[in-house]
Amino acid sequence: MGGEKMNVIEIKNLTKSYGTSRGITDVSFNVKQGEIFGFIGPNGAGKSTTIRTLLSLIYPTSGSATIFGKDCIKFGPEIRAEIGYLPSEIFYYDNMKVIDLLKYSASFYKKDCSKRIIELSEIMDLDLNKKIDDLSFGNKKKVGIVQGLLHSPKLIILDEPTSGLDPLMQQKFFELLEEENKKGATILLSSHILSEVQRLCDRVAIIKEGKIIKLDKISTLQENNHKKFKIEMKSKIDNNYFKISGVSNLEINANIVGFIFSGNINFIMKKISEVEIKNIWIEEPDLEEIFMHYYEKED
Repeated sequence: MGGEKMNVIEIKNLTKSYGTSRGITDVSFNVKQGEIFGFIGPNGAGKSTTIRTLLSLIYPTSGSATIFGKDCIKFGPEIRAEIGYLPSEIFYYDNMKVIDLLKYSASFYKKDCSKRIIELSEIMDLDLNKKIDDLSFGNKKKVGIVQGLLHSPKLIILDEPTSGLDPLMQQKFFELLEEENKKGATILLSSHILSEVQRLCDRVAIIKEGKIIKLDKISTLQENNHKKFKIEMKSKIDNNYFKISGVSNLEINANIVGFIFSGNINFIMKKISEVEIKNIWIEEPDLEEIFMHYYEKED
């Protein structure tokens, strides 16, 4: 294979239609071994549908998906033994103690997970003797995290993992994920929170209304061709002066003009050089701004 990493996840033209409501259309992407891959889009864009199809919790209308080279539908149960999954909504037997639930989950895997359960609970600051019923939303989320990681899975699939976690716990959780990744786990992180994806992921797929609209390295998305400009003018300029190809998110406030530019930088510099300016700031936009840029462009 000459150093080429195998694809842990391969999704080809995956489509799931729900009568009139939107599912996903023709979704295709691969996740390489050892990668942290971001899957991003607003709520309702089709992230959960894609993930649930991968886990054979729902069946696709057409297209196919493989995990570890095996068809997701045919080998569902076998594949799931190697996956840690954190769903966005977590439902439990309320009357159980946390430790009993985790032991019950662990019983599905052919290995002793008791040591790992204790380690993870300590990291996530989770009380094992409490009843599920008595836990806050955030603590139930922690149970889900421990449950998803207790068998040291080769592939971790996370659907909006940090909702309900306070910032300190989010931080611990990210460190935990980075550690699992260093040990060799591949991670698919689905989120609508861009800073999470920006912090953790190597590559990202952006989904909108059930279709993938962009697939790229995070670094490419940030650097490639997007620059954020803020310009202080000597005097007020015509509002349409910067309404040119490549400019988006244009904001004009008195003598200050702000926008994101993508394209040939010389082109915009020439445009700027033709007006009198007092000051200029040029920086990399964050993913949030680039994301808005794609969503605007698509509409």
